[in-house]
Amino acid sequence: MRYDLVIFDNDGVLVDSEPISNRLLAAYLTELGFPTSYEDSLRDYMGSAMHRIHDLVAERTGRRLPLDFDDVFHARVFAAFERDLKAVAGVEEVLQKLAADSVPYCVASSGSHERIRVGHRTTGLDRWFDEGRIFSSQDVGKGKPAPDLFLFAAQRMGVAPERCVVVEDSPLGVQGRSRRGWTCTGSPP
Repeated sequence: MRYDLVIFDNDGVLVDSEPISNRLLAAYLTELGFPTSYEDSLRDYMGSAMHRIHDLVAERTGRRLPLDFDDVFHARVFAAFERDLKAVAGVEEVLQKLAADSVPYCVASSGSHERIRVGHRTTGLDRWFDEGRIFSSQDVGKGKPAPDLFLFAAQRMGVAPERCVVVEDSPLGVQGRSRRGWTCTGSPP
């Protein structure tokens, strides 16, 4: 089947950011008194929006994260991205092929617009994704596993959801697309 739109997740699919982000998240949560291993971070938070981290910590501990948690965490992540972030191997070739074949594509990420832009700028993927191809959970208010982000991206790109394929690597993202019966490719790390 030929699809009318390819929707890429960002972290772990386009940019190899999951190891960086989850190591930093585990360390920061532990530093704040919420002991978290790298494996815990992958299991509980990979592919989710920031509100999920706040919600799960509050639910599990009855305590709230500091008000500046997101800002401090993102500053640490962006600094690490500038030093260490790489595009996922082979993704440039896939994007070249999609462009050559005139297959529309976009990115739909639980990450913020700023996080997506920093990652793309650092890895050189920004040349493939203009603003009209970037969608964030910030646009819909509800991150994965809710299907809202994928539905929003499809609608904005002018494609019926059943004509889209989603490329995902996180269990939350796979849940989000499967709630609508969409085709999904990829696998969790």
